[in-house]
Amino acid sequence: MLVKRFRYPEDILQLEYEPNFAVRGLHYDVEKGLLVKLDSFLQLQLGSVYRGRTKVEADEVLKLYHNRLLPIAYVEGPNNSYRHNTNSKMVQLADLFSVPEMCLLCNVIEYFERNRIDYNPEIVFHDTRTAMGSCHPIMHGKVMRNTEKYIERNPKLVKFFEKLQQAGKNLFLVTNSPYSFVNCGMSFLVGSNWRDFFDVVIVQARKPKFFTDESRPIRLFDERTQSHLWDRVFKLEKGKIYYEGSVRQLQELKGWRGHSVLYFGDHPYSDLADVTLKHSWRTGAIISELAHEIKTLNREDFKMSANWLQMLTQLIEETQDDDSEAAQICLKEWMEERDQLRNKTKNVFNEQFGSVFRTYHNPTYFSRRLFRFADIYTSDITNLLKFSTTHTFYPRRGVMPHEYASHFI
Repeated sequence: MLVKRFRYPEDILQLEYEPNFAVRGLHYDVEKGLLVKLDSFLQLQLGSVYRGRTKVEADEVLKLYHNRLLPIAYVEGPNNSYRHNTNSKMVQLADLFSVPEMCLLCNVIEYFERNRIDYNPEIVFHDTRTAMGSCHPIMHGKVMRNTEKYIERNPKLVKFFEKLQQAGKNLFLVTNSPYSFVNCGMSFLVGSNWRDFFDVVIVQARKPKFFTDESRPIRLFDERTQSHLWDRVFKLEKGKIYYEGSVRQLQELKGWRGHSVLYFGDHPYSDLADVTLKHSWRTGAIISELAHEIKTLNREDFKMSANWLQMLTQLIEETQDDDSEAAQICLKEWMEERDQLRNKTKNVFNEQFGSVFRTYHNPTYFSRRLFRFADIYTSDITNLLKFSTTHTFYPRRGVMPHEYASHFI
């Protein structure tokens, strides 16, 4: 698309996609052309700043930004909203399509840098984003023609839907995808009778506008002509397909409101933010990366490194005020070892950017938003099969810094 539509050099067709280069939740600085990782306090993680595919050293990063801590207006724009503000310098790449988008963006910038081609980072970003967006219909077609190659079956899915139905739950599906794509995928995953599980199905919903617009009417979708009808919709019926509309109409026509609704999505912003902040729905996030993260956290070598890192940090804290020569020699060695351990525990998740959920020790910016907008999160919705439909997930007591001095902790 970049070559065909925007006349980029044909050589970029030879650049290879590296699926393990980036992680979800990174920020792209449209002004400086850098891909960066931020923690929940808007601090840059040094060692995880890239121009193209090349790491930018800490000295250059600090020279560019003057500080590790970035102003909130620089990251989020002047209105401090959870949506991207066009006046902010940073764009967060938070959905599942972001990983290939980031790789393509960095590949192109790397090509320009190596070949000494002058470029505007913001233009390259917008061209890449437009190219990615225009690929969706092509991707839909490829998946529909070869569904078994691209969609992974989940044998527990039907059992999960049946369990919810037997418990008297109402299920609804709201998706931005066209009906042909949804029908193909759901028929493969659940069976040709997949619609029997859902009380309401809405396609091409145009989220997040589905949650914010109030003037767009719900329309009936005609499967025969593959287009929408002009009839006014007075009620939502099981077995029919609906098109566009708004969450306000869904709530009015079905009476599903507030904490009686548990809504799952895979994008913390476009899926979950509005329904929890404006409509008080309960929300669940499907974060597929959790499977890799939890598997890594349970590795014996990681546990040993993480535990020793904690102990080493405590030793440094307790010894740093000792002015003796022996103590200072130990401190120097411990600090070097601590730096090595920090990088080791980061790189096991992803060599360039580390964990989706943590910087060296703080939660990431992505984690902060996830915890704000999701009541629960899991790697796979069928993980809930392990629990009854009346199960309550109670919050864990988090430890605040001053509580570490308490005997209770």
